[in-house]
Amino acid sequence: MSGQEFHKGDAVEWDSHGGTAVGTVERRITERTEAGGRTVDASPDDPQYLVRSEKSGQTAVHKPSALRRASKASS
Repeated sequence: MSGQEFHKGDAVEWDSHGGTAVGTVERRITERTEAGGRTVDASPDDPQYLVRSEKSGQTAVHKPSALRRASKASS
């Protein structure tokens, strides 16, 4: 049950190998395509998101269920 929807520019976080990664949504993917270094099998009913890591600058693709709105603390 993933009703979570994100938009370009949204700050998000996800679980990564070294803990929690933070980044920005680059775009919503709604068709089979190459992104984030792999083939993404997305559709309008099962979208995925291309995100850019704040730390590494690398891009990755995640399902909406793997992403959460980032709790950015303003310092």
